[in-house]
Amino acid sequence: MFSPEEADVIIINTCGFIEAAKRESIETIFEYLPYKEEGRKLIVTGCLSQRYPSELAEELPEADAILGVNEYEKLAAIIAGGGTQAAVSPTSINRAALSPRYSAYIKIAEGCSNNCAYCVIPSIRGPYRSVPMEELTSEAEALAGEGCKELIIVAQDVTAYGIDLYGKAALPELLRKLNAIGGGIEWIRLLYCYEELVTDELIEVMASEPKILKYIDLPLQHINDGVLKSMRRRSTNKSIRDTITRLRAAMPDIVIRTTFITGLPGEGDEEFDELYDFVEEMRFERLGVFTYSPEEGTDAAMMEGRADSETAEARRDAIMQLQQEISLENNRRFIGTRQDVIVCEKDEDGVYIGRTRGDAPDIDGEVIFSAPGADDGIIGKIVKVRVSDAMDYDLSGEVVV
Repeated sequence: MFSPEEADVIIINTCGFIEAAKRESIETIFEYLPYKEEGRKLIVTGCLSQRYPSELAEELPEADAILGVNEYEKLAAIIAGGGTQAAVSPTSINRAALSPRYSAYIKIAEGCSNNCAYCVIPSIRGPYRSVPMEELTSEAEALAGEGCKELIIVAQDVTAYGIDLYGKAALPELLRKLNAIGGGIEWIRLLYCYEELVTDELIEVMASEPKILKYIDLPLQHINDGVLKSMRRRSTNKSIRDTITRLRAAMPDIVIRTTFITGLPGEGDEEFDELYDFVEEMRFERLGVFTYSPEEGTDAAMMEGRADSETAEARRDAIMQLQQEISLENNRRFIGTRQDVIVCEKDEDGVYIGRTRGDAPDIDGEVIFSAPGADDGIIGKIVKVRVSDAMDYDLSGEVVV
């Protein structure tokens, strides 16, 4: 657990994606400013620094450095006191994972070239840049050697991997190579996939390679064609439906996670009703909803016809209420079954908490279970849990041999 009292340097990695994230980042910076007075170095990095460098420098003279998203290699020299120590490239050393040893994120690309009308990521992080496949496999092998059991594949657009480097979408090839790595990796999870690049080849790899989880995160954002077009999404109502049909036909047990945005420019009552009906029809296993945040510098911020915040929030709440009912219905199907669960922690009452194959950390549900006779050595292992009860988003049960 991070303890600022024990640190020599405090690095705050900020987010500047939407207004709420900006506020949280600023609040966190000011929360840690008092430690600067105790002699610790304070470094602010990340998207907020990239987006507002001069403003932060003016408002935070206490900071030892304000670094953008492409300046992490300067950290070594700054931490050393601004001397002549050579900068260290993040790809030239073994990284220190901040996630638990048994579960690690592996970022396969940086930046984004999709240029959705509402999104600031391309202006902050630049165009899409894939990490060479050999670097990724080496990183995965090192993580496997350290006891990693779950690799979580992330990028701004995972499905676009390789187009810039290899002239084609190379995610299926990368997944085959990762699947072949030994050393204890059992689960490989895909986050942030764009629907239009979910090819038949990718579906075949997901269905056939044993370590690739039958889980995919597809941030669809909307279903109405007019709203999708104004967002500059390449998906359409038809393409989205076709992709979901292909995924579920190839993998009947697949868990599909998605997100939607309410209150977008062009979303009136009719467009929202179409979205609501779509969610009710599709019965997604995992779903989240955000309200639209107009961000300066984006085309969508200049568009007319967006809903007021009260309407956007009411629409969000309506879909989340619907999804709560759908999630409970889905979860009840697991009662009486045995599920593979990765053990994450034990609470103060001695009850264990873990995740199924269908649950990504922090964003999905949990399994709360007892494990008579077990000790803390069980944490980080994958065990069998018999599900005895289901809640809106979580399951409960007991370890079985």
